Amino acid sequence: MTVLVVATGNPGKLREMQTYLSGFGWELTLKPEELEIEESGDTFMANACLKASQVAQATGEWALADDSGLEVDALEGAPGIYSARYGKTDPDRIERLLNELGNELNREAQFVCAIAIARPDGAIALQAEGVCRGEILHAPRGTGGFGYDPIFYVPKEQMTFAEMTPELKRQWSHRGQAFKILLPQLQTLKTED
Repeated sequence: MTVLVVATGNPGKLREMQTYLSGFGWELTLKPEELEIEESGDTFMANACLKASQVAQATGEWALADDSGLEVDALEGAPGIYSARYGKTDPDRIERLLNELGNELNREAQFVCAIAIARPDGAIALQAEGVCRGEILHAPRGTGGFGYDPIFYVPKEQMTFAEMTPELKRQWSHRGQAFKILLPQLQTLKTED
């Protein structure tokens, strides 16, 4: 079984990745706690590649990293790569975003997720990007999920990410879309070992 180091210290994110990668013969593990990578890229994909490459080189194992965030059309793509740094807590980030949008009529937005897998030498082997289009509500709805989920509304399901079951969210989410692209490639990658 091949070890795949997930470039996160978040056990919840590791469990989510295991859901997508079950049946592929990878043993997923968290990155070493002391290993910190500065996200200095100017796109989600640049940050994902940077994290995957550095974790692979530091551990000598295959590594997977993702970078994701929310892009709001009326805010010219903000918060974008700064989504996690838009406030100290999830409620702070939501409040700031809603204040900046104000009564703007154009509420269209998208969640973006970039995923990169690096070989043990740090070379990027695979990358994929998933997008989920939606709208920003005027007030939060739902109790599930995290981050901007309570204000991100998916018209086709008529609910926010925070109102969806985990299974439904995986089907629609930007991360789910990225894994749909990545998994067929991952199958061919395994044969190279």
